[in-house]
Amino acid sequence: MASSSLNRRTLIRSLFGGSLLMPGMMSELLAADENPLRPRMPHRKAAAKSIIFIYATGGVSHIDTFDPKPTSGGRDGTGPDKLMGNLFGAEHNKKCGTEVSNLFPHLREAMDEICVIRSMRASHFDHSEATLGMHTGSPTFARPSMGSWVSYGLGTVNQNLPSFIVIAPHLPYGGTQVFASDFLPAVHQGTRVLPGDNPIANLKPPGSSGDLQELEFGLVDALNQKHFSERSHDSALAARIRSFETAFQMQQAAPEAFDLSQEPEHVRRLYGLDRKTKGPGADFAWQCLVARRLAERGVRFIELIDTGSRPNWDSHGEMKEHAELASNVDQPTAALITDLRQRGMLDETIVVWATEFGRTPTREGKNGRGHHRDCFSVWLAGGGFRPGHVHGVTDEIGKYTVENPVEVHDLHATILHQLGMDHERLTFRHAGRDYRLTDVHGRIIRDVLS
Repeated sequence: MASSSLNRRTLIRSLFGGSLLMPGMMSELLAADENPLRPRMPHRKAAAKSIIFIYATGGVSHIDTFDPKPTSGGRDGTGPDKLMGNLFGAEHNKKCGTEVSNLFPHLREAMDEICVIRSMRASHFDHSEATLGMHTGSPTFARPSMGSWVSYGLGTVNQNLPSFIVIAPHLPYGGTQVFASDFLPAVHQGTRVLPGDNPIANLKPPGSSGDLQELEFGLVDALNQKHFSERSHDSALAARIRSFETAFQMQQAAPEAFDLSQEPEHVRRLYGLDRKTKGPGADFAWQCLVARRLAERGVRFIELIDTGSRPNWDSHGEMKEHAELASNVDQPTAALITDLRQRGMLDETIVVWATEFGRTPTREGKNGRGHHRDCFSVWLAGGGFRPGHVHGVTDEIGKYTVENPVEVHDLHATILHQLGMDHERLTFRHAGRDYRLTDVHGRIIRDVLS
């Protein structure tokens, strides 16, 4: 297949002889072969078409959130063993019974739509490595991110917007590697946007009319294609050329996608985003509402990053830091699930909430907790995941998993499965061998699927 495609491209280019007279026609003829973002058929019937990946930076305490442990029996942090249970109280969802900390009252109400995995094991005990492990499957070597693999495997249905968008006010641990494409074609890397009134800088053309700009881009495209015809194996060059085309298309599509003034007031209030709201909570509400709009418009993978490398959920000295961070994200995240359900989108959209690891069941510093890789919680909603379900059990203090352990590669394999991709077949040949998101590991967690 690769050989015939190359011959076809060579034939088309030779017919035009590198001429600048009909670049548009040549581009159209080559589009089917050279558009790496064209929609692709999955390996199997997919349960979901897109994914919204919400990442909480710093290591959220499972004990104080989605796997609450009691403070009774001397677990108040003052004993010689410094054992410390959930500091914020907890209640059960009235429909499905899932217990959730009082830090997340809105999400607790949505637990009948959510599948919680309490038995996750992190890939590393340090922030950067564990963050990369959660995003790329590799805590120690640079590898493509999950969003890049999904873009590579499925392409995107909206050619006027990037297939993989990251909304991040600040970069997390691991920096841009968390949304990098690494050895995959560079067109599959994440496009970062910022919350607020100017999410993508310089999106509007400076001064020139649309007709003039279109002529300018036509000339640039012709020159680029002539240059590329002699360097057709250069992935970075192909991605750069594609980025010009996408940028031009985004001038029309992106402003509309990011324009929340189109949303009725009751939807904005659902997310906790009225016209007077300010601060980090408003930023995250903006992120969640824009994520729904992007998924609605066919963007394949959307990642939301709530905070940067500092301050974040890394509460070594004082667990009260969790309270403010939770208040910023609780209502918007629950609203996203509700909004997707009301629009009939939740069944075809996977919403994932994750962090890099959990926190220790013992007190550290004044009233904090240390890093803990042996067990922590993530949750998933929509996309064929089992609603109102809890998978895995940890011991009575939240130190170890005692039932159904789940590795990061298992989580990745299961998400790809729901998107219709076989994690063992989604490969890319690099440096003499085939690579995949799950490396040589990963199993589908059947119990979490409907």
